[in-house]
Amino acid sequence: MKLTWDEYFLNIAQAVARRSNCTRRQIGALVVLEGRIVSTGYNGTPRGVKNCNEGGCARCAGDAASGTALDTCWCSHAEENTITQAAYHGISVKRGTLYTTMSPCITCSKLIINAGIEVVKYCGDYPQNSADLLEQGRVRLEKLA
Repeated sequence: MKLTWDEYFLNIAQAVARRSNCTRRQIGALVVLEGRIVSTGYNGTPRGVKNCNEGGCARCAGDAASGTALDTCWCSHAEENTITQAAYHGISVKRGTLYTTMSPCITCSKLIINAGIEVVKYCGDYPQNSADLLEQGRVRLEKLA
């Protein structure tokens, strides 16, 4: 059976997530403009920094409980990476749709709003709920099955 566009893009985001070297979570994201993927990203350490699975991020290598010691984490989230990857290559994501394997955190939601992304579609729920922030920022949030 032929995939819907949402299924197609979400499947690609799930494949992108498998590139992550994070030892805690593997999250993938991509931005679509006019039916075309313009940027992808997954969670992990910044460009040129040792990956989590190589000991690059002390928080990921340690035993910090989920949701704690976030200020010591060197990793960027998938949504953050897809937005900054587009910027790095001079591509606007304004009016785009962001597909992500997990709902965005508050920090990523702020980036999404300020980047001009209009729609976020996701499948998994992040522990931190940013739905109110996205709604106030006029970003439509849609959970996909």
